[in-house]
Amino acid sequence: MSVDCPARAEPQASADVATGRFCEGNPGAVLHLALEALAAGGAPVLALVVETEGSTYASAGALALFGDGPHAGWISGGCLEPEIARVAVEAAAAGRLEWLDIDTTDDAALFAGSAVGCRGRQLLALVPLAARADIADAMRTWLGGGHALEVTLDAGGHIACRIGGHASSWDLPVGGTPHTRAARWTLCLHRAPEALVLGAGPETPILIPMLESLGWRVTVAERRARWREAAAAQCGLIDSPPEDAVAAHPHADVALVMHHGFEADREALLALAASRIPFIGLLGPDRRRQDLFKLLPTHARDALAGRLHAPVGVPHCGRGPEAIVLSIATQLQQWRGAQRT
Repeated sequence: MSVDCPARAEPQASADVATGRFCEGNPGAVLHLALEALAAGGAPVLALVVETEGSTYASAGALALFGDGPHAGWISGGCLEPEIARVAVEAAAAGRLEWLDIDTTDDAALFAGSAVGCRGRQLLALVPLAARADIADAMRTWLGGGHALEVTLDAGGHIACRIGGHASSWDLPVGGTPHTRAARWTLCLHRAPEALVLGAGPETPILIPMLESLGWRVTVAERRARWREAAAAQCGLIDSPPEDAVAAHPHADVALVMHHGFEADREALLALAASRIPFIGLLGPDRRRQDLFKLLPTHARDALAGRLHAPVGVPHCGRGPEAIVLSIATQLQQWRGAQRT
């Protein structure tokens, strides 16, 4: 394995990195922790994978947080992080952009002390966030949902951010320029997928944190006091009937109907039929779906066709709240990964 902090290069081209309609993984956890570190007066360093070759743990566009505070995100399975952390400390102390080229393509990497064995190469940009206060605004906007964050870096230290119609740019000193053909990289951090959960139940305290840990933004609509407590501590909670909840979240990507109540689920399906939400999941067996459809008008049934997944979740995961949540989260992640621009 070779780890290179480049001293010189002859960059000639540019590279664009886009991962799809939604962000991959959970970059929100990295950005949340970065904002907390900045607010506490820390010196966090954002590691961005700008280029990969061969087999690597993280793809281009992946984020991780290093510096003098807690660590978040992963560039490898743990074998490369100590070296990244070391260079991140240097970047923070000097207030400069550092490029780190990690190459594990040679045979020696199979037997080195870190025993990486991935047979790949990654180029990382280590950005000291405390050097520019306005980058926090871009991170907050992304965390608010609904927008993609575009970050452009060039080998000489120029960085530009664009999100929601706002743009900013600045220049940082550079510790060294990377040994690569590209002179500039544009990374697009696509928005996080949004799930609207209509109705809470025994699955809610497990489902919400699991989805959020996977990078989803989750809102629960529940009017029943018994189940509101199960969701209140987990995520955004609204006290609204299904019709109002759906109207308030027209751009949700997924809606899950989980009232464990026949009439409430009927109301939810009727409201969702008039929406444009592309994925609708209904909890319960297929017989329950058939009974609900008998009470829906023809136009509602037709509108749900192709969007309704009932029963929601992948099969053969087992019984009980934990197994149900696993099956639902698996199906949502499969659907998320299939959405490509």
